[in-house]
Amino acid sequence: MPLSNDKEKLRVLVIDDDYDIAANITDFLEAKGHIPDFSPDGFNGLNLAIKNTYDVIVLDVMMPGIDGLTVCRKLNEKGIDTPVLMLTARDTLADKLSGFDSGADDYLVKPFEPEELEVRLKALSRRGKKSVHSDLKVDDLELNKTTLTVKRAGQTIDLNRACLKILIKLMEKSPEVVTRNEIENLLWGEDAPDSDALRSHIYTLRRKTDKPFEKALIHTIHGVGYKIE
Repeated sequence: MPLSNDKEKLRVLVIDDDYDIAANITDFLEAKGHIPDFSPDGFNGLNLAIKNTYDVIVLDVMMPGIDGLTVCRKLNEKGIDTPVLMLTARDTLADKLSGFDSGADDYLVKPFEPEELEVRLKALSRRGKKSVHSDLKVDDLELNKTTLTVKRAGQTIDLNRACLKILIKLMEKSPEVVTRNEIENLLWGEDAPDSDALRSHIYTLRRKTDKPFEKALIHTIHGVGYKIE
């Protein structure tokens, strides 16, 4: 959960082995009144993220020792729900899919403007986990909103945070249609990234919940959004 009630003052962990980029980020954030922390490698960054509480994590992908994708997966395994912004020079759809699939919440490609980074960090910091108290079921797909476990046909499905949020929304409104705008607002507020981001999350969600099974439950309503039934 976010550390501070003052969403204009964030505690940010920057994990990046490029000292120049990390220094630029931390200097900019400090000048804006935020509280940055820094790690030059994945191992130390992972330990900091586990031991301390941050509003958001800025995570480079390519690092020696342990890369950002592995760090992100290990954070998920340990139940660390701090939002993660993946920072990388890789900009293909496949790269974005890998980042989101590892558990990242947002993706920013280098080079970038520090003002855009700050806007995205603020948007991520506003995304707290909502209180959930009941189970959802559509056909043979089940989601426990207390433990955030997902099963289909008795088989456990591991989903990243963004996919969980989308699936909860779809199942809560089933069989109604959830618009793209609704999902984008759920994930990013008014600061939605490019259309590839949502497309990537939907692709990952379908790959995990539909592809291994006989019939698809998630349906695209072209020009409108998505529904599950």
